[in-house]
Amino acid sequence: MSDQPLCIDVKTLKAERERLKGVLRQVETDQRKVEAALKTHRQREIATKRAIEAIETLLDINESGDAPSEKKSKKAPSPTP
Repeated sequence: MSDQPLCIDVKTLKAERERLKGVLRQVETDQRKVEAALKTHRQREIATKRAIEAIETLLDINESGDAPSEKKSKKAPSPTP
């Protein structure tokens, strides 16, 4: 190996720095878009889970409401005075 210093043109370094800054800006923009999409998906997930819970609650209420009415209909009528 030679001990000669590596010479890099300052203009080349500055141009590369600016290019990389542009790449970084694009990456950050893409990241914000992905984060926004993720937030939207999470909100849809939460809304869907809430809807499922609401339906399950309605089904539970319906099932618990059916049980007493079935028992009432199976009972013999009470004697009238």
